Amino acid sequence: MAATAQDAVFAVLCFEGPDRYSLAGGLGSRVAGLTEALAGAGAQTHLYFIGDPEAPGMESRADGRLVLHRWAQWISRYYPHGVYEGEMQKLYDFSETVPGDLVEAVVRPAVAQGRRVFLLAEDWHTAEVLCRCSDALHWAGLRRHATLVWNANNPMGFERINWGRLGFVSNLTTVSRYMKHYMWGLGCNPMVIPNGIPAALLETPASDDVRRLRAALRGGPDTPALVKVARWDPDKRWIMAVQAIADLRGAGVRARLVAKGGIEAHQAEVLDRARGLGLRVGDVTVGDRPTARRLAEALRAAGDADVINLRGFLPAPVLQALYAAGDAVLANSGMEPFGLVGLEAMAAGALVFTGATGEDYARGLRNAVVLETDDPGEIVRYWLQLQRRPDLLARIREGARATAAEYSWPAVIEILMHRLDYLAANTGR
Repeated sequence: MAATAQDAVFAVLCFEGPDRYSLAGGLGSRVAGLTEALAGAGAQTHLYFIGDPEAPGMESRADGRLVLHRWAQWISRYYPHGVYEGEMQKLYDFSETVPGDLVEAVVRPAVAQGRRVFLLAEDWHTAEVLCRCSDALHWAGLRRHATLVWNANNPMGFERINWGRLGFVSNLTTVSRYMKHYMWGLGCNPMVIPNGIPAALLETPASDDVRRLRAALRGGPDTPALVKVARWDPDKRWIMAVQAIADLRGAGVRARLVAKGGIEAHQAEVLDRARGLGLRVGDVTVGDRPTARRLAEALRAAGDADVINLRGFLPAPVLQALYAAGDAVLANSGMEPFGLVGLEAMAAGALVFTGATGEDYARGLRNAVVLETDDPGEIVRYWLQLQRRPDLLARIREGARATAAEYSWPAVIEILMHRLDYLAANTGR
């Protein structure tokens, strides 16, 4: 009989999680969406992650179907600035102490109830702990009741993994064909299960928020605003983005870039390049948990800056309104294992420029503009062409929203359950 969410118990292991303290990038958003969707589908779901040290150690949500296990809090109290501060101390504690708790608190009760158990682990931080979970389950006589899956979202930390051991005790999955082919070079053949986005992102952002942000972004009808949200990392092709803004202005288009990055050092290089190209850079602090109204006020304070550097945290509803308000979203990574930002922006109906690596969902001039090179001129040329083709631009935006619906978490969970049913029946791991 095929596995259903209702007869399964899931334990998800990840360094990042849904707490503000634990969100450092797309991984935290992924596991938050995944676990909420599993619980929403009726599965008893447990998430072990490095949580906010000031929050409860265990928290029940979704009428008890989702249980958050905040781990290593005693260490996190010494490192208040986020999940990756004190990373190695937290990793040691996570690997040492999670397996025993998971066996007794999750697996043994589930087996006693006759339910199927799936352990899903995310990225390199969980490779060792998943192997130890397998060992602990063997010692407890419960190993045959659990299917173990380790998922790769990106190649970060691959050099730290004992692939022979990990591949022996668990099934390997990843989020795109790009990552599958990347892992072939390591002697692995992972199964592809795509990433997802919360179904709530498919709701049209509030029109007042979009209108307010659009007015603040553009600074005028002849000043299109391009939005880019990514880590300050060379792989994200920030230099390409600022050069494209300079080239558009050289072509008579007074474009501006709204940039939202993290705290990475590459920020200085990018902003220095922008200034070197004659672009005016304005830093804008958005404050703590801003609304769209407050963000619009902050954007207006940037005046006539050509590059607006947003600092601070933007919650998902505000980000979706920002994507919808911009004239385009540059998700133009050179190496992108999946491209979650691009998909989220497509859900808002944005015109998205993507790269051409792991963005399996992107189809050129059908639902996005797929860039094949690192030449800023490619962005400029497509932009100028699309301004002369409003009919094509409208079709791309419409296709973007339709595609995003295919990758909502409820749709992805259905794929996940079919894949897990196969793995449980055929691999014995």
